[in-house]
Amino acid sequence: MGMVSIESTAAPSPPILRHPRKVPAVLNPFRSTSSRYRPLAWLLFVFVAVSTLTRITLLVAAGQGVPATPMHWLTVFGIGLGYDLLTFVYFAWPLVLLLWLLPRRWFATRTGRGAIVVLCWVLTLVILFTAAAEWTFWEEFQTRFNFIAVDYLVYTTEVIGNIRESYPVFWILAGLFALTTVVCWLGRRWLAPVTGSDVASTGSGLARRSLVPLAWLAASLLGTLLVSADMKERSDNEYVNELAGNGIYQFFAAFRSAELDYDAFYRSLPAKDAFTGLRPLLQTPDAAFVNDDPFDITRTITAHRPERKLNVVLISIESMSASYLTEFGNTNHITPELDKLGEQSLVFTNLYATGTRTVRGLEALALSVPPTPGESIVKRPGNENLFSLGSVLNSKGYVSEFLYGGYGAFDNMNSFFASNGYVIKDRESIPANTIHHANVWGVADEDLYTMALGEFDRVHAQGKPFFAHIMTTSNHRPYTFPAGRVNFPQGKRDSAVAYTDWTIGDFIRRARGKPWFADTVFVITADHCASSGGIAALPTFRYHIPLWIYSPAHIPPQRVDRMLSQIDIPPTLLGLLGMSYTSRFYGQDLFALEPGRERAFIGNYQKLGYLKHDQLIELGPKRSVVAVRPQYTSDREQPVIPVDPALVDEAIRYYQTASYRFKHGMMGVDTSASRDPAKTSTGPRTQLEGTK
Repeated sequence: MGMVSIESTAAPSPPILRHPRKVPAVLNPFRSTSSRYRPLAWLLFVFVAVSTLTRITLLVAAGQGVPATPMHWLTVFGIGLGYDLLTFVYFAWPLVLLLWLLPRRWFATRTGRGAIVVLCWVLTLVILFTAAAEWTFWEEFQTRFNFIAVDYLVYTTEVIGNIRESYPVFWILAGLFALTTVVCWLGRRWLAPVTGSDVASTGSGLARRSLVPLAWLAASLLGTLLVSADMKERSDNEYVNELAGNGIYQFFAAFRSAELDYDAFYRSLPAKDAFTGLRPLLQTPDAAFVNDDPFDITRTITAHRPERKLNVVLISIESMSASYLTEFGNTNHITPELDKLGEQSLVFTNLYATGTRTVRGLEALALSVPPTPGESIVKRPGNENLFSLGSVLNSKGYVSEFLYGGYGAFDNMNSFFASNGYVIKDRESIPANTIHHANVWGVADEDLYTMALGEFDRVHAQGKPFFAHIMTTSNHRPYTFPAGRVNFPQGKRDSAVAYTDWTIGDFIRRARGKPWFADTVFVITADHCASSGGIAALPTFRYHIPLWIYSPAHIPPQRVDRMLSQIDIPPTLLGLLGMSYTSRFYGQDLFALEPGRERAFIGNYQKLGYLKHDQLIELGPKRSVVAVRPQYTSDREQPVIPVDPALVDEAIRYYQTASYRFKHGMMGVDTSASRDPAKTSTGPRTQLEGTK
């Protein structure tokens, strides 16, 4: 008998359950591609989170400047998110390229993953550093990055030195390094694949993973073509417009628009019509045009008092807002010397600076010209041998000097003044043993005045009258000065104002003992205000600066409440000196100008303002024109009002012709050159541009 097989009689065993086979990465392109670009998603989260926190911080700093309404907040955070995302598209290109180009075999190695982590660490540090920089910039200027930040980037010595002297840089950097490391550690699982399965899933081929950089390129091009920095300006509240932007985006937008051609960007008139209409605006009872050429603004100014060849000391004080003075309502009593000087001076209470930078003040005080868009003429090529206050006084036998406590290479000051007939003396001319204190911007004002007194003694000994333009520096961050001068702590703006005030009183006291004092006119004003931002695009109150003209033997004390532009100071001064001269100034002698014709020019590098008859005409890029009701005393909205076509035409004529005359070489002391643009657009100025 045969044996029975157990296998043949046993019940069939149940099937073995198996896990479904994992789909290879090569068959799942979405998973493999998304895994490879996972660090990009992490960086996006960090970028948007930090940008949003920065926006919230600046919103809190703006305080009541931004009304707590849903519409304002929707604008700030809604439009702001859009700019953040577009900025991230540009910002993340290094990481996109690295993730795209790393081959699979390198991507899966420790070196490849380390490269991704290091790049993400660097980019995170840049994000956090920018946020910290935006806070300090907002604290100083009440705006996000703009043309000032671009300008400062050129002068790294002064700017880095200013930061080092103003802030605890070591601890800030240490904190940023530590915070960056913590952020990257928390996101370590997103920065690189850490498991075998993750490594395997990152191996999509070059063609497949190229979809992301192609999409990134398309987004970059569309963003560049379709979006501009001014698209965020949807509110009458400038704080809202600024907060809706992104600091990095605005920085590069300002960099691109540093040079603005008036004819290309602003509303204009036919050139001949603009100049023909300008003539009545420049005509005053003491002036006569030398010919009928509409493009020539040269006038003969006939003085109505005897000429007095008095010495002239013009002091432009750094950032001296009118609001610091008791005269204009300040209750901190930080300017006792200037308050006392005002009782003995010709005081102008309604003066407006042309801009928000030192070079704008120097431009107005030297050239008497409205602020052209973009860079100041002080910093532009072709600014040599221009008609200026110095050229007028030099023709009268004066020795003209520009005296500065810092290094005058900053903002091209030395080059500008030296090429326009001024003798230059800056920090390099001040002996080290005479310096009581110095910071990155220059020596203490008292040391600058000591150097100036020595220069006046020297020129006076030669039997010549002198004209000195003194530019101070102490009223600038980091706000440091010699100890024991005033009872205020170092490093505070009010403290620096108090010290600046003390030095002027000390300077006048020392000057009184000099043989030339009785025959000297002291003109004391500001280059611009301490702050520039506000609720309005051009906050009028931010441009209000003081002016004292002090010469006890020759000019009686008086208060003048008529409106005055900073560009009117040179011709007004020459009128007080009784000087007849040939003028190409845009400014006018206030005492020769008929009442009711007063006007002022205020602007930043893009907006050009024309202030007259309690209206402010704002000319902007894209040929925009807006009329607003100016606010003279506080940070409030400037309501839009109906445009007065006559005032708009006046504003255009001033600004368009000023830009035209500089562009075509018509601002020189000698204007015999052709005014044909085709003949003046190339030639000496082009050669200078190529050699500067």
